[in-house]
Amino acid sequence: MAKSIAVLLDDKRLGEMKGSELENKVQMMFGGQLTCFILEMDDDKAKQVMDAFHTARVDSRGFITDVPIAFNRVLFEEIAKTKSLGAEPIDGVMARVSEIQEFAAKEGEYLPVPEL
Repeated sequence: MAKSIAVLLDDKRLGEMKGSELENKVQMMFGGQLTCFILEMDDDKAKQVMDAFHTARVDSRGFITDVPIAFNRVLFEEIAKTKSLGAEPIDGVMARVSEIQEFAAKEGEYLPVPEL
């Protein structure tokens, strides 16, 4: 069964997608309170993500959650770069997994300041 991951979007991220095909793929969650992209992945890619990040889990909806903040940042970067919600962004993230794991280890010490 395929798994999904929600990539949350704020105004800045929405602005970066303005005018692209991805603008039409924005979805609302939790009664319209959050905007996001929903990226689906096959079981092999989901297993790679789960194996790379010990905090990751699959919730009752089949969504991968509790991944590091660094993972979410890099995933959005890859989506913006590839302009895709297919396999390409996940492949890009997994190519940078050691970099993400380094940042994730620091998240245990402190949470990074949000980018405004």
